[in-house]
Amino acid sequence: LFLSLLIGGIGVVTCLPMGIVLALARRSKLPIIKTFAVTYIELFRSVPLITMLFMSVTILPFFLPAGLTLDKLAQVLVGQSLFLAAFMAETIRGGLQAMSRDQYEAADALGLNYWLKMRLIIMPQALKIMIPSITGSFIGTLKDTTLVSIIGIFDILLMTQLTARNPKWLGFSMEPLTITTLFFFILCFSLSKYSQYLEKKLNRS
Repeated sequence: LFLSLLIGGIGVVTCLPMGIVLALARRSKLPIIKTFAVTYIELFRSVPLITMLFMSVTILPFFLPAGLTLDKLAQVLVGQSLFLAAFMAETIRGGLQAMSRDQYEAADALGLNYWLKMRLIIMPQALKIMIPSITGSFIGTLKDTTLVSIIGIFDILLMTQLTARNPKWLGFSMEPLTITTLFFFILCFSLSKYSQYLEKKLNRS
């Protein structure tokens, strides 16, 4: 259970700031930065997550400096964060495009530079608009943590399957699966209700 929460929590915490950077880079007027961001986003969005997990535990070690080794869990966390950041970047880019042009012009009229304009005016309003989409991405991230069982990491789903095959617990396969289902339902439902609370709290219009 702790492992599932750890993988999901780190994925949620890392993909949002990485997604913001990628979204801003994709909207950049500098060709090199924009090309890099577009290539990264389209590349990682074009492969399934399970493929990314397999690549992170088989190919990632070849790109590490000599003498540096990561265990399988760390490799999975790196691959998951890189994968989720690409999807979060497109979510954030959609929120930025939904902003009225008047907001950009008003920020320019105040004499704010690009970073102050984004930090103080544009991004706070855009993130408020994107709360449902961001929450949906977070929920998907938490549910996708069960995919790590395919590469041999003992998360809550793999432990549930092993329990069902234990000779001492034969005939009790539905109980652990039911508990696991309830766990994910409560977690995802709580996130959904919290996002609705945030929407009402931040609705100042």
